Amino acid sequence: MAEHRPSSVREFLAGVGFLFRGFSLWRTSPGTMAIGLIPAAIVGALVLAAFVALAVTVDTLAPTLTPFADDWTEPWRSLLRVGVSAALLIALVLLTVATFTALTLAVGDPFFERIWLAVEHREGGFTRADDGGFWRSLGRGIVSGLRLLVPSVLVGILVFALGLIPAVGGVLAAVVGAVLGGGLLARELLARPFEGRGLDARQQATLRRSHRARITGFGTATYVVFLLPLGAVIAMPAAVAGSTLLARDLIDPSAVR
Repeated sequence: MAEHRPSSVREFLAGVGFLFRGFSLWRTSPGTMAIGLIPAAIVGALVLAAFVALAVTVDTLAPTLTPFADDWTEPWRSLLRVGVSAALLIALVLLTVATFTALTLAVGDPFFERIWLAVEHREGGFTRADDGGFWRSLGRGIVSGLRLLVPSVLVGILVFALGLIPAVGGVLAAVVGAVLGGGLLARELLARPFEGRGLDARQQATLRRSHRARITGFGTATYVVFLLPLGAVIAMPAAVAGSTLLARDLIDPSAVR
């Protein structure tokens, strides 16, 4: 008899559920979760200021990028430049989320490690595979941040190009940005609990391929919540907790209560 596998939609929604389970730790372990607010709040303020400064220049960038349309008649010139402005804004949002996460992971890994370990010890059955240490944790955070930021630039270029498609470009770019950007977020958030259990890069990739829909659901939900006012700051500790629970579930479903 063939093994029954859950549908992709069900798996996607299950992944979303792990983010909400991460949020539940604000109720059960508020002190531990509050530790994660420190790097998230600092980085969030800086990234938000940079985003606002760049966002207000979007309308002026559109004519610079489309000088060939100077001689076009209306409304075609305006429609083109509105579309370019929208595409730039959507791409900027994706890069802002990626930059926030990358920088927060880089400077905050020692803080988030405490949340990760608290979840692991609460759930039980965990033996740490690495030695840890502050400097090693900090270096891991920097590598993780760079590993997220570089492909996010490529996704941002793709999202910008999709945003230029007439009529459906804005919606398509927003959806693709959330799914692909969320997938990148999930990959890096899962890396810490995977590495903590001794999984190498190939083993991690195998797990991600086998549970793509579930991981995409978790990452997309995290991405969307990060777009809410103060959402990224409050959700970052929850995303770390949720990714720990998700990693345990992917490795051994019986290890998550």
